[in-house]
Order: sequence, then structure tokens, then C-alpha cells
Amino acid sequence: MALTPQNILRFCVGIVATAGILFLIWYFSSVVIYILVSAVLAIMGRPLVNWLVKQHIGKFTVPRWAAATITLLVIASLFLVFFSLFIPLIFSKINEFAQLDFSSVLASIEEPISHAQQYLSRTFAIPETHFSLSDTLISSLKELVNYNTLNTTVTSIVGFAISMLISVFSIAFITFFFLKEDGLFYAMITSLFPERLQQNVTRALDSISHLLSRYFTGLLTESIILMIVISTTMILFGMKTDNALMVGLIMGVMNVIPYAGPLMGGIISACIGIIAPFEGMTAIQTFFSIGCILFCIKGIDDFVMQPTIYSERVKAHPLEIFLVILIAGYMAGIVGMLLAIPSYTVIRVLAKEFFSQFSLVQKLTHNI
Repeated sequence: MALTPQNILRFCVGIVATAGILFLIWYFSSVVIYILVSAVLAIMGRPLVNWLVKQHIGKFTVPRWAAATITLLVIASLFLVFFSLFIPLIFSKINEFAQLDFSSVLASIEEPISHAQQYLSRTFAIPETHFSLSDTLISSLKELVNYNTLNTTVTSIVGFAISMLISVFSIAFITFFFLKEDGLFYAMITSLFPERLQQNVTRALDSISHLLSRYFTGLLTESIILMIVISTTMILFGMKTDNALMVGLIMGVMNVIPYAGPLMGGIISACIGIIAPFEGMTAIQTFFSIGCILFCIKGIDDFVMQPTIYSERVKAHPLEIFLVILIAGYMAGIVGMLLAIPSYTVIRVLAKEFFSQFSLVQKLTHNI
């Protein structure tokens, strides 16, 4: 593309407009999050609404407001079932950790700790009288999980729950109208742009809705399958059902965070194995068994399912996706990694619609 004054001016105006929009999004981030979550739920619930509207009960058809209400109730029911199954389990485990005798837990892995202590003494010439690895582990674990920590956690959860009630009501209210009035979300977005750009914005929204719908449904399916497979495998290896469900839940939820999530979930799951070993195994054997099981299952998942979700479903190269997640994680940590792919998808679609004359944009968006 030739560098004419008109093109340079257009590019600068686009940069300024984009910066202004990003500032507004940041300033009203809470409201924007409510709208985006509602839009995602509306995208996922729209097929059910459209199916209900087409149904006939005698001479009557289901009005769209009723179909939207039924769909919203179905979505709410799914969330309630999920939380009713796992929230009591989570609090039960927190209570078990708070009452745990860490000395007895460490006694079960006394031999590996002893070998580690001897290695540290030989390597760094630190006598055991100056540094005891077992005592350090006990004190660290007691500081990490004790009644004060538990009380603080519970207090934080109560405060979080109150704010969540407001968020849930807001999201449910917005989602209902997005489901009831199919073009409402589009109308809200296009009204922010001049009339000459509204056709481009509408096309961009169509592409974004399609790609994000594919991504979120695929990610949800992958997490559920992973949760079921891991829980079943743990039960088959002799883990108690409640602990197996807990491990499956942790891995399923943490799988939503690309790459880093499963690693953190695996560490937590292995620690659960130390506290509640497999039947007939020692704590250290259980630790390594859980590590091997999760490594094998996640290896299959990473090479079979995730390339489809992270690459094919958003129509981007796997290396491109990896670099985006890496950059987002460096800039914004776990939250950045969580939002990296949806955000990048939106940016690519908008770039194709408004900056398609640039060769870099053409290369990055040719599959959309």
C-alpha cells in the first residue's frame, strides 16, 4: 500500500479512535464485562431460543419473550447444578486441610525428605542443625493453611458472594433482553459508529460471534470431557470418589487457562494425592502416579483436542496462538492468558474489516 497523506491520516485516525475505545472499555470495565458475558451467554442460548420459537402448541406459537425466559432458566439451572455438586465438596476439602496434621503427612514422605536433606547438606555444606527441610515444610504448610487463613478466606468468599449476586442479577437481566431481541447487541455496538461504517461493524460482529461461539463451546466441551476422564481414571486407580471428583473439577476448571492452568491444576491435584493416597500406595507413590496420569491425559488432550479449539476454531496458526498467549501472560498474568484468545480474535476481525489494506493484516486474517 502506497504511503499517501490520505492513508497516513486514515491510519492515525484509526489509531486514535482505537485508543479512545480501549480507554472507555477500561474505564467502564465492569459494565463492559457484564455486557460481554451476557453476549456470550446469548450466543450460546440463541439456538434454543430459535428452536422454541418455531414450536407450535396447537394454534399457538411460543412467543420470543417466553423462549428467552425458558432459555435463561435452562442456563441458570445448569450453573446451579454445577455449583450444587461441587461447592460443598470444595468447602469440605478446605475444612479438611485446615484440620490436617501436617506432621503425620510429612511422616509418610519422611524417606524422600531425608534423601533431599542429605543432598542439600552435601551440596551446600549446610548441617541439619542449621536447616531442617522437614521443619521448614511443616512451618510453611501451617502458615499457608491454618484457621486464620481459613477465616480470612471465608470472609473474602462472603464479600465476593455479595458482589457476585449483583453481577449475576445484572448479567441475567442483560442476557434476557439479548435473547428476547435478537439484534439488540448489534444495535448497541453499531450505534457507536458512523453510518458509513455500520455495515463493516455488522460483518465484524457476525464473524466475532461465529468464531467465539465455536471457541467457547469447544472449550466447554473439552473441559467437561477432561473432568469426566480424569475423575474416572482416578477412581479406577483407587482414589476415593470425592477426591477423584475434586481432582477432575480442578483440572477441568484450570484447563480454561491455556497452558499455565493445567500445570497449576496438576500441582494442586498431586498435593491432594499426598494427603489422600491411592489405596495400597504410599503418599510419594500416589504423588508420582497422579503426575504420570495427568501428564498422559493432558498430553493426549494437548495434541488432539486443543489444536482444534485454540487454532482451528478461531482460524489462526498454532504458533500465532502460542505467542499471543505468551505475550498476554507476560503483560497481564493469568487474567491475560485467560482472555488472550477471545481478545485476539476480536482484534483480528476488526483489523480485517477496517485495516485490510495492510499486508500484515492480510497475512494474519486470510483464514477468517
